[in-house]
Amino acid sequence: MSGQPDYSDDQQTVTALSLSDQAYRLLERHIVTLQLQPGSVTNERVLIELTGMGRTPVREAIQRLAWEGLMEVRPRSGIAITALDPKDFTKVLDAREGVEQILCRDAARYSGAYEHEKLREAAIMMKQAATTQDIPLFLDADKAFDEVLGSASLNSYATRLAAPLQSHSRRFWFRLRRDNSLQDSSTAHTQMIDAIVSRDEAAAIESAKQLIAYLRTLTP
Repeated sequence: MSGQPDYSDDQQTVTALSLSDQAYRLLERHIVTLQLQPGSVTNERVLIELTGMGRTPVREAIQRLAWEGLMEVRPRSGIAITALDPKDFTKVLDAREGVEQILCRDAARYSGAYEHEKLREAAIMMKQAATTQDIPLFLDADKAFDEVLGSASLNSYATRLAAPLQSHSRRFWFRLRRDNSLQDSSTAHTQMIDAIVSRDEAAAIESAKQLIAYLRTLTP
């Protein structure tokens, strides 16, 4: 990949969401793409200016990101962006591997036409991102895929476990990605989507294993 990703369309990608979700998506994107630098300390006023949104949705987004472990609210000293140690990626993947298989299996078992449509849309976005080397588009598609996967699984417990691990995985992927990472990640995800839409539970589980195996190739 050459040059820096263009994030000028960030606002456009979240306009259909609630204000709180919009603020969360925008701040998560800034954390995942290291625009909010790991280990740095910021404050609520800066984040309000960054998102262009009001105090209430930004505070709700901060609470959600803190719960996911991407931020730490420090009373009287600011909001710290969680440090990023590449060696921790293995720990994230160890924790994510089992729950990802559960989500994919259950999504293959319970998903319906609406979820299949959304999954296909995510697959199209990922393939386009790989073809055009569009990192922001891929990150949008990956986030959308994770959210549809959770809702399609009808397993709120697994979804709540997986969500922060998926967000951390995105940040590590962005930090450690290689020249072929967009294509490899797109392929791994579309295989998962194909298995889920085909209602093939065994293939869905195997594709989840393969995604984690691919991500492990990026670990130090």
